[in-house]
Amino acid sequence: MTLVKRGNDSVHWYMGELQSRIVASSGIPTDRFHLGKLILQSLKDAPDFISQIDGATGESETNASVLERSIRCATCLRNLGIGHGDVMVLMAPNHIDLTVPLYAALYLGVIIAAVDRTLTLTELQHTFAFSKPKIIFCQSDRAPDVQLTLNNLSLDGQIVSFDSGDYLCSFSDFMENNGDDIAVEDFQAADFDPEDSISFIIATSGTTGLPKAAAVTHKNLAINIPYIWSRSTTFPTPTKIALIGSPLQWLTAILNFVKSPILRIIRLQTSEKLTQEHAYDLINKYRPTYSIFSPTMMSTLLKPDVRDQCDFTCFTSLMLGGSAVPQDLIDELKQVACNAEVNNIYGMSELSGIAFQGDNPAPGSCGKPLGCFQYRIIDVETQTDIFEPNVPGELWLKGPTIFKEYYNNVEATEETFAEDRWFKTGDTFYRDENWNFFFVERIKLLLKYTGYQISPVEIEGVIRQHPGVLDVAVTGIPDALGDLVVACVVPHPDAKPTAQEIKDLVRDTLSDSKQLRGGVIFVDAIPVTASTKVHRRRLKEMALELPRE
Repeated sequence: MTLVKRGNDSVHWYMGELQSRIVASSGIPTDRFHLGKLILQSLKDAPDFISQIDGATGESETNASVLERSIRCATCLRNLGIGHGDVMVLMAPNHIDLTVPLYAALYLGVIIAAVDRTLTLTELQHTFAFSKPKIIFCQSDRAPDVQLTLNNLSLDGQIVSFDSGDYLCSFSDFMENNGDDIAVEDFQAADFDPEDSISFIIATSGTTGLPKAAAVTHKNLAINIPYIWSRSTTFPTPTKIALIGSPLQWLTAILNFVKSPILRIIRLQTSEKLTQEHAYDLINKYRPTYSIFSPTMMSTLLKPDVRDQCDFTCFTSLMLGGSAVPQDLIDELKQVACNAEVNNIYGMSELSGIAFQGDNPAPGSCGKPLGCFQYRIIDVETQTDIFEPNVPGELWLKGPTIFKEYYNNVEATEETFAEDRWFKTGDTFYRDENWNFFFVERIKLLLKYTGYQISPVEIEGVIRQHPGVLDVAVTGIPDALGDLVVACVVPHPDAKPTAQEIKDLVRDTLSDSKQLRGGVIFVDAIPVTASTKVHRRRLKEMALELPRE
């Protein structure tokens, strides 16, 4: 007989014991939220534990090695005068060395800005203009662009290249020339207020407009991270191996880099782009037990003609998030990952993690309330509370894991908070009678035609019912009457759905305002960001540029 998992306090007991040891040693009560001290102690507790694996190269590293190298890196930063409140940019793939400056920064209270390696010069300049980094760790191929950006902004930041390059300070030289020989037991992390000190600035809104950066404190992450594991009872190591399916600038990667040493989980990452083929290789070889994927990436992994090449039975926990998750995708995943608990998760950088508890939620639901949040659903037009079940409105949240601010952006910060620091998520939700919460749509993505609001997610759900459709994303093109709805469709391999079939399906299912007046575009793949979310700006560009049927 298999017992049904329920939410419990095991992870909080585990965290409490670790935090109490740290506070007993330092005498500073708020150190229970100091990510640097939590990681430092956790690495010391299990020196022989395998901390990380680069699946692209086969390299692995123990906690003891990560501890020694990160302490040396921290002393290098200190000797250069880089410390609490300064900004460090990390702009590199998930290779073995990436962890070292990341943990060093958390020891010292240096703010970490993980930056997308594919940004253009213009985008880099916008990013550096508000972050003003003191030091940038990157690959040599992007160093010239980084230097040009610094010059254009008159910033005096130091560039360190993880690999070698002409006229560059390499990571090995940085560690050799700037550090002191300090014993691990003699190193002390910096003392600062983790309730107010920023740990990461995380780019957000990059798919729909100019990116902002959510400033997340040490306390924000220290409180939210354990909730991901609130249905587990085995600590440390609630799961054996976590596969990192996104680059560091995505929140899910940040959460994994921070929590893996604390919860003693092997982190399986890769310095190569995570393609379908590469993901299959990693899963088949290393047998990870846990991962988080976007719906778009998971749809790619589950393509019927190739998915038999991968054995998903190693997973015991899989989470899908980052955009709307179709229930049929969850059902399909449960068939191939038959040993896994599959959850539809909703999280945001501004929340420092997840917003709901996946405690046996209703089908299609994101889950039930977490203990660290208060919840409201607000009528967008009247700005009043909706108390009835099954009535959609904007989700507002309040609690200790809500981010501090949009970094150096007072206007955006003021716009996103209501009175008494209620955070306006910008997402439409409703709840049922049992307090299961259901995501409806991102408010900014709603289309309008002759005054009617149109949900792309609703139309996408209908089109996915066509047996010849593998994936779909809906956008709009401008018209005098509003937005003309366009469907970008990826056909199933060997299937040839027609535009008229898809239009007829929508016509027979949805009201007149939601019809595909902009047409249908057949594409090989839906455009995605580096974090594998649907790239909404690029999608709209495609709708304007490509022939529509």
